[in-house]
Amino acid sequence: MLALIAGAGALPDEVAIRLQDRPLVCSMAGFLPDRLKPDVVFRIEHLGSFLADLKARGVTEVCMAGAVGRPVVDPSQIDTATLPLVPVIQQALATGDDGALRAVIGLIEQAGMTVRAAQEIAPDLLLPVGCVTASAPGDQESSDARRGATILRAMAVADVGQACVVHRGQALAIESVFGTDWMLNSLAQRPDAGGGVLYKAPKPGQDRRADLPTIGIDTVTAAVAAGLSGIVIEAGGVIVLDQSRVIAECDRLGLFLMVQERAC
Repeated sequence: MLALIAGAGALPDEVAIRLQDRPLVCSMAGFLPDRLKPDVVFRIEHLGSFLADLKARGVTEVCMAGAVGRPVVDPSQIDTATLPLVPVIQQALATGDDGALRAVIGLIEQAGMTVRAAQEIAPDLLLPVGCVTASAPGDQESSDARRGATILRAMAVADVGQACVVHRGQALAIESVFGTDWMLNSLAQRPDAGGGVLYKAPKPGQDRRADLPTIGIDTVTAAVAAGLSGIVIEAGGVIVLDQSRVIAECDRLGLFLMVQERAC
């Protein structure tokens, strides 16, 4: 039996509709999915009890999909089953996103369940290598994408973000805890004439069973508002939601979308 820990956004629904059997849908309080109705809503203070409940229900596999922020922990609400996990939870909340997710994955595995990636369940959420739009990147945009990959490798050391914007070799913005759309919105009033590339990829060494980068129609809209020329994503490393609509909107707005092999 599979439990889908569903966060905010459309990804949990995209995963659920591709499953032959409906999963047990679980969500953390405060981070509910856009469309799916959770069967179980749990608090971080009750994580130990939640994992025990999954085992009691016969859950053997867990998939985490959707956005989840860092919850505020109320020490007075921590239950007995969660007390032994407090040191791990504290450490997880004090690290970057990848470190936090590795800690959560570790707790799930310690409870005897297997963690499956969203893209393993739904591989068609990944686009094939190549330019999927009518417009294609030129030499400068290709160079900017390579520069973006270099920047992300440097960001990975600090476990910060999975995206950046590069124009003529210069980093205009890097993704922080507020996410890609916030980063792009910060460029809406940029003082130059526009141009540049949004580069998005997993962090080197990231555990890809959770928090794989995702783009969708909102990303396209925000990229155009930021004055960008296109989007480059890493093949096999970025989920694209509502693919036909994303590609059509890129074509309508003159934006390119390139899927390139992982940079060495």
